[in-house]
Amino acid sequence: MSEVTAASAAAPLADDLGWGLGVLFRAYLKTLDTLLGDLPGGVRGWQVLSAAATTEASGQGALAARLGIDRTVMTYLVDDLERAGLVQRHPDPADRRHKRVVATELGRRTVVAHRKRLAEAEEHLLTPLPAADRGRFRHLLAALAQHADRHDPVRDTCQIVTEVAAGHESPPAPRRRR
Repeated sequence: MSEVTAASAAAPLADDLGWGLGVLFRAYLKTLDTLLGDLPGGVRGWQVLSAAATTEASGQGALAARLGIDRTVMTYLVDDLERAGLVQRHPDPADRRHKRVVATELGRRTVVAHRKRLAEAEEHLLTPLPAADRGRFRHLLAALAQHADRHDPVRDTCQIVTEVAAGHESPPAPRRRR
């Protein structure tokens, strides 16, 4: 399909939020897959390693909940990252039955190296926007993501659909225990 034909086919969808988010997300994931292919667990492994390196160490279960990763999958991701020497499990001083996921020195260096490459790739992906709009886009996207996370549509999709169909915004959902 020629570029003109492809652009014409997309034109009716240009104002469709789902289409726009989907196209941008797929392009972003392709970029991440290419840049993070050497990390155990790929994109999800990156999320775990990045969180372990940039936030206070947290329990494996809490980290899984915060990142939206199934607890069973999280176990395998942490196992793989641990075998690669990127993270370690440490007993939680508050509850020794729980393990905190902590980035190793190698893990922290890996995050720094990958973060620079990811920033360059993100800038490339956002190139069509003027420089001033890139910052604004990131700010608006963060606001939308935080709003969506507060309402956590994954928790009860049916309830949100019912409320939207009824024509009113859903109240903040109670936070799940972490």
